[in-house]
Amino acid sequence: MKQSTTSRLVILFLVIIFVALPRLVLALQVGEKAPDFELDSSKGGKLKLSSLKGKNVLINFYVLDFSPT
Repeated sequence: MKQSTTSRLVILFLVIIFVALPRLVLALQVGEKAPDFELDSSKGGKLKLSSLKGKNVLINFYVLDFSPT
């Protein structure tokens, strides 16, 4: 292979590793504790996941899509 082709493949490999690796590391397995995070509350103020310890919590992630169908 030419040097430029090899360099491009190495750069592509590094980009894939740095993009995919954090996602693989952050993936949780069944039974693992969720990381603590803080969000804006719908009632004003902030809500931290750790403040709900001992309660049942459902976390629903959804996308607001206002594009025409």
